[in-house]
Amino acid sequence: MSFAFGVFDIAASYGALPGVAVRVVAGEPGTTIVGGGLTCEVPYDLGAVRDADLILVPNLPQCSAEDPPEPALEALRAAHARGARVAGLCSGTFVLAAAGLLEGRPATTHWAVAGRLAQMYPGVRVDASALYIDDGDVLTAGGGAAGIDVGLHLVRAMAGAAAANRLARAMVVAPHRPGGQAQYIQTPLPDADADDPVAETIAWARTRLDTALPVSLLAERAHMSRRSYDRRFREITGTAPAKWLTHQRIIRAQHLLEATTLPVEEIARSCGFTSAAALRPHFRRLVGVTMTDYRTTFTPRLS
Repeated sequence: MSFAFGVFDIAASYGALPGVAVRVVAGEPGTTIVGGGLTCEVPYDLGAVRDADLILVPNLPQCSAEDPPEPALEALRAAHARGARVAGLCSGTFVLAAAGLLEGRPATTHWAVAGRLAQMYPGVRVDASALYIDDGDVLTAGGGAAGIDVGLHLVRAMAGAAAANRLARAMVVAPHRPGGQAQYIQTPLPDADADDPVAETIAWARTRLDTALPVSLLAERAHMSRRSYDRRFREITGTAPAKWLTHQRIIRAQHLLEATTLPVEEIARSCGFTSAAALRPHFRRLVGVTMTDYRTTFTPRLS
């Protein structure tokens, strides 16, 4: 069951969406929902999809190479064609892609399966970093709590900001996180041979992010030409050295914003930037929010 469905279920119980009926639909007879030690039969069939104004496709147990059942895809296509809005949540985005509803459009999903989505459906413009994307009649969202975000976004569109804010307060969640905000991915460093000179420079650089680290210096430390170093660096990390360094500096800035009360100017210098003004555009571009908003969201508060 998706987090977004929970938003609408709670909204209905609070009377925030008068006249709106929330229904759980299965594409095949005899389907049950299993989770948390509980089993629940699904009460509605695809007829409810064909009559719905808004359809939420939840997370799938796994992203299979096989398409979902054709009757379910056809029901989605028919509902969308007559004007229903359709949202794919986490790996539910794969269902929308299989139905052809994302061709040539921007879409997101959980960052861990975004590469598979792009590979299976090359016509989809996959953005692995966004929490959710509202492309008008079609919406997609990343994993977990992003379902709550897109649910509140939809409630806001249907019932207004005040109703969505009251609902968020009742759920004890943030009333609004913009869809363009990043999923706060911390990219792990792939395993590499400890004897690899480039891998050694990567480990060395991560302990010196507060200093200037020109790529030429890293190549010199590895006793390699700049061209050979760049090529091997991409093989290990999947990206260029300068881009990787900036990303690592931003990850360090995120940690310092969460775990310390250091002024932003001091954080910038600790991450190898000359000033907060130099750090801000990189942080906003990679994380999707300002440093102030990030710190407000992630700083623990004493009760």
